[in-house]
Amino acid sequence: MATVTDIADAMVAALNGYAFGQAFTAVRAYVPTFELKDMKDLHVTVVPKGMEVSIAGRGYFATDVQIDVAVQKRLATADNAEIDALMGVVQEIAEFLRRQERFASAAWIKTENLPIYSAEHLGELRQFTSVLTLTYRLLAG
Repeated sequence: MATVTDIADAMVAALNGYAFGQAFTAVRAYVPTFELKDMKDLHVTVVPKGMEVSIAGRGYFATDVQIDVAVQKRLATADNAEIDALMGVVQEIAEFLRRQERFASAAWIKTENLPIYSAEHLGELRQFTSVLTLTYRLLAG
């Protein structure tokens, strides 16, 4: 059975193999923390988040795996146009990952983006940060 890191690694490979509207190189990490001076470029970080196992039926169980995808960039102007473009990247990534349907044999269940950006990072750091939380399910007997 695939592990949470197998799913995260497959997600990174898929993200890096697709041409998005803005260029980036996705990486897997456990903590998406960077020096502010290094945030001039768009950062996309895939972070294993959680796992929940439950009964799926007689003799079967479901493992739901959560993966966070952090999208971060230091803002030059912090105007609506710059933030709108980054929100567009977040939406593009969310749609791409939903269309993939499976990673390491795990099936896509849902995508959450709550809140859609960090107001604290915008206000204090002038940095855009948005986190997608994706849930994938593995079934086993």
